[in-house]
Amino acid sequence: MTDTAWIDAALTSARPQAIGALLRYFRNLDTAEEAFQNASLRALKSWPQNGPPRDPAGWLIMVGRNVAIDDIRRGRRQQPLPEDDQAISDTDDVEDALAERLDGSHYRDDILRLLFICCHPDLPATQQIALALRIVSGLTVKQIARAFLVSEAAMEQRITRAKARVADASVPFETPGAVERSERLSAVAAMIYLIFNEGYSASGETAEIRSPLCEEAIRLARLLLRLFQSEAEIMGLTALLLLQHARAAARFDADGAVILLDDQDRSLWNQKMIAEGLALIDKAMRHRRSGPYQVQAAIAALHARAEKPEDTDWTQIDLLYGALEIMQPSPVVTLNRAVAVSKVRGPQAALQMIEPLAPRLSNYFHFFGVRGAFLMQLGRNEEARVAFDRAIALAHTSAEAAHIRMHLDRLMRDSQPRGKKAGK
Repeated sequence: MTDTAWIDAALTSARPQAIGALLRYFRNLDTAEEAFQNASLRALKSWPQNGPPRDPAGWLIMVGRNVAIDDIRRGRRQQPLPEDDQAISDTDDVEDALAERLDGSHYRDDILRLLFICCHPDLPATQQIALALRIVSGLTVKQIARAFLVSEAAMEQRITRAKARVADASVPFETPGAVERSERLSAVAAMIYLIFNEGYSASGETAEIRSPLCEEAIRLARLLLRLFQSEAEIMGLTALLLLQHARAAARFDADGAVILLDDQDRSLWNQKMIAEGLALIDKAMRHRRSGPYQVQAAIAALHARAEKPEDTDWTQIDLLYGALEIMQPSPVVTLNRAVAVSKVRGPQAALQMIEPLAPRLSNYFHFFGVRGAFLMQLGRNEEARVAFDRAIALAHTSAEAAHIRMHLDRLMRDSQPRGKKAGK
């Protein structure tokens, strides 16, 4: 980690709580975002000299709030201050009595309240998720667009429209009642899953910095589970995140290069997380209300239970992906299933499965990486090289590109005549 990377990591980790608190104070998304950004700029100047505060989130909340209050007062200098100005400027955390009596201590959690605001039914589902990823986790428009496989322009428009609706449609800044909570639960779960995936998909050189996103998603999932203890899909979601994140220490080598699942040192997997995840998915399955998160967690559980790669039950994984395709049709789900099919029925069957996906995944790095791997297994090396070249062109990180170059180097070595060195 660089000299200032720890600051970036701290800001990323503290952002959801800080934005949530600032939004509670000011009841305006743009004001909360701007206050956090100003506090972050001050942190970049102060923390390298003074070291990290004991509570980075608390520091950012206080500094951001003070700066925003100063800005508001400067803007009102030529106008009489309203009688309720104390509601935003008093340093004692003043809130309406209703906002302070929200269903017990869990709903005083600013992050969860922020998620529910972003999931308000006045917003379409796509805007809910995009807004939360931008506001809660601070992802760039480019990063969010990649997660949705859409253009940056389309995502920018989606987020702008969501902010406008929150500002103009009188969206209440309180946590909803019990009925509304249940209705919005699936949207909140989807947001948490995408927040986790943004951290999980980080490359070797940024994995440590983006890891707090995974940890934050797990924390939010656990909080949802405490609030909705009988919801099997929330159990499945929490189990899925735990089982995926349990492999974090084994996913990259010392140089930040990607290590495929079959090549990972399984002794590095976090057994405590695995045990928690396995217990949760087993409990969820007993409810007999299957859903997409439970199916994905069941797939992750089969990997976690295999002591060695060859012990993996690929037949069962293929069946589970088949069930997921029915519940949640997606070209990415089919691409993942193809990997299991290649283990069970061979690379030719897998290749035939993914060929129809090419038009929809023409800009998806993993599609060309997987296609190249299948072609290489079939000995179609020139076609594999073309696929790998395309994958490198679409790589988002140096770690992804390096992983594909490893395959290309192998193809080059295999194509060299015996006893002849490259370049001779």
